[in-house]
Formats: sequence, C-alpha cells, structure tokens
Amino acid sequence: MNTHLITKWGKCLEIIRDNVPEAVFSTWFADIKPLKYENNTLTIQVKSNFVYEFLEGNYVELLGYTLNKVMGEGTQLMYSVLTDKENDLSIEIETERGKSSAETTTDEWDSMLINRYTFDNYVEGISNRLPRSVAESVANKPGRAFNPLFIHGASGVGKTHLVNAIGCKIKELHPELRVLYISAHLFQVQYTDSILQKSFNDFMRFYQSIDVLIIDDIQEIATLQKTQNAFFHIFNHLHLNGKQLIMTSDRSPMQLKGMEERLITRFKWGLTAEIERPDLELRKNILRSKTHKDGLKFPDEVINYIAEHVDASVRDLEGIIASLMAHSTINNADIDLSLARRIVGDISEYEKPALTIETIIKTVSDFYGVEVSAINTRSRKREVVLVRQAAMYLAKKYLDLSTAKIGLYIGNRDHATVLHACKTVTNLCETDKQFRGELSQIELQLQRA
Repeated sequence: MNTHLITKWGKCLEIIRDNVPEAVFSTWFADIKPLKYENNTLTIQVKSNFVYEFLEGNYVELLGYTLNKVMGEGTQLMYSVLTDKENDLSIEIETERGKSSAETTTDEWDSMLINRYTFDNYVEGISNRLPRSVAESVANKPGRAFNPLFIHGASGVGKTHLVNAIGCKIKELHPELRVLYISAHLFQVQYTDSILQKSFNDFMRFYQSIDVLIIDDIQEIATLQKTQNAFFHIFNHLHLNGKQLIMTSDRSPMQLKGMEERLITRFKWGLTAEIERPDLELRKNILRSKTHKDGLKFPDEVINYIAEHVDASVRDLEGIIASLMAHSTINNADIDLSLARRIVGDISEYEKPALTIETIIKTVSDFYGVEVSAINTRSRKREVVLVRQAAMYLAKKYLDLSTAKIGLYIGNRDHATVLHACKTVTNLCETDKQFRGELSQIELQLQRA
C-alpha cells in the first residue's frame, strides 16, 4: 500500500480523534482503511453499509474539513463499502456532501416545539423546584448536564411545559443545534410508516442527526417491542455522541411495565426527577400568573376558592379559568365567588377522575379480601384466580386498553390469558347468580370511585 497515503490518512485520523469522543473514534473511525487517492478523490474502505450511513449522517462535515486540510482544498470523498467479506466484494459510493448541516438547521429544521411554553411563564413551587432547576442546567449545557433527563409525574402537572421550555431555551442559546420535540405516539407512527414504506434507514438517519431529542409520554411505547428496539439504537447512538436526551412519563422508569429492561437501565443513567401535584400555594400562584397573562384580575376570594377545591393538576386550573371567562363573557357578568362555586361544582360533579387499571385491581382485591400483590404471583388458588380474572374482565369492559397491556398489568400474563379470563367471567355471570351479584357490587363501587 502507498506509504505516503497511509501517512496522510494517519494525519486525518489525528484531527478526527481530537474532535470526537474516544468511544466514537474507536468504534467508527479506527478501522477505516485508505485505499487510493486519484483525481483529487480519496477512497476509503468501511466495513458495512451501516458504517457508511452513520458517517454520512453524522460526520460528513468533519470528514470534508479534515480532507481539505490534509489532502488539499477540493478533495472529494468516495466510500468503498464491503458487502461480502469472505469474497472481498465491495461497492463504491460517492459522498452526498454538499449542503451544510448549519444551513439545514437554521433554514429548514422544524423543532416542533410549543413556543409558548417557556421558563419565563413556568410557575415554580416546592413540587417542581428540583425538576425546574435541573431543566435549566440541561438547557444551558445540553449533552453535558444530566443526560438523559427523565421527568415523570401525573397527567397535567406541567411536564410538557417544562421540557418545551428546555427546548426553547436551547434554541435561543445554541441556534446551531437540531432540537426535536415529539410525542412517543407520533414517534411510533413514524417508525411504522418507515417500515411500510421501506424507508427505515431514512428514519434512523433522521433521528441520529438530532442534537437534542425530547420525547413526551415515553410510556406510550411500552409493549411495542419493535418500536422500542428502534428507539434503543437511536438512544445509544445519540448518547454515545454526547447528544441530549429528554423524556417524560406518567410514571417512574421502574414502573414502566412492558418496557425493555435495557431501556429502563438507560433511562436511569442520567437523572430522574418527579413533578409532584401542585400544593395550595403553587396553585394560587399559577392562577394569578394565568389570569395576569390574559390581562385579568380575579378577586382574591375567587383565587383562594379555586385553589382550595381544584387540586388535581395545572391543566384543571387552566380549564376552570377558561370556563369562568366563557361564562363571564356570554352572560356579561362579573367573575365573583358565586360564579366560581358554580363552575367548580359543575366540573367536580361531571368530570370525575378517569378510572384506572390500578383502581380496578385494588377494588376487586379488597372486595374478595385478597392482597393486590397475590395476583402477580403464579398462585392457582381459586380466590386468587377469581380476582385476577374478574380484574381482567372489568379492565377490558371499562378501559381502552389492549388485552396485551391488561395482561402485563394484571399478573404479567399474555393476551390469550386475558381473553380466556373474559370468557370465563362471562360464563360465570350467566350461570352463577351469587357471582353475578358480587360483580355488580364491584362495578357499583367502581362507578363511585
């Protein structure tokens, strides 16, 4: 082999090594071989098409800069991709270098962020002080502080607001970075489409090019094994390259039933922070902030009454404000304590908390005097089996969940077991008067829950 070419390529590797993490260099660059330099074009050999796609998707600009510096201005790059190692067969692919990543970032990149959610209008209290502090650290030093960042909490406590605030701040401080905010559901839809349209490589290349990836409601891909596998490789790639990952969930990593253990382990690599339900003082401050933003001023007694009687979530507080404003405008009436009581009373009466699978499990277990933990065992005792099957039946009847998800939550069983349980309970209701009465009592309790 041309010793002059080897020496030149060695200088290229020195520059590359200074500009990437050591793990990236040893994994992706160390095994590259320079094959020839002809007509102002350097041909390098890479081990697979995957390596070629990785380099093109992530380091083509670094390679171009390095070649121009060592080999001379205008040097072109050609890949020789090994397709059959045993027979030493390969194909040559020309680099697609042309448009700079900076142009793509500033002119064409859509971050999908909700720009109205910022740190400036995020009201801080005891329940969210730690997550907010951590979020600001991540925004100031993406990829270096708390990576990954996993924020969890009940629905409506402000997770979406906080992660969008991070993204907006990063865009302000680091406009050259590619920031993407996306729901886990949309991620799953994109993944499925990429498989159907045979564009999976494009899907992976797109996500591997992101500098800050924010995924909302990551629990939505629990039980979706193929989607999880794709996300696992994206996560590894981004984390390995020092890119920032931010995720939200309605539960902690350890409670994500159906999520692969290898992903749960990675979620815990960085920092996990919980946003708790807002306390009374925070609820008052949120109400004042929301009304002030809209140029309104609610009497203190109205603020106090709402804060004392609506304690579920920030979203509920916003709903109350919207309802008060609508009634005030339509009826041309002042916003007073009487109106507040009526609106809060209406919402409390008609908008009961959504029934959950945990409530169903506990209600059935309590009715039959069986420990909740018993249904997750392999016990075949009649009373345990009955509780398990009744819970599965009621979950299927009242919740919008797949049989696979129900099985995971109730005893870690498969979907066939759930279907069998539903059939068994249905038959018992038709043939066993006592059991039918017991099930009716349980359903009445659930309706009151």
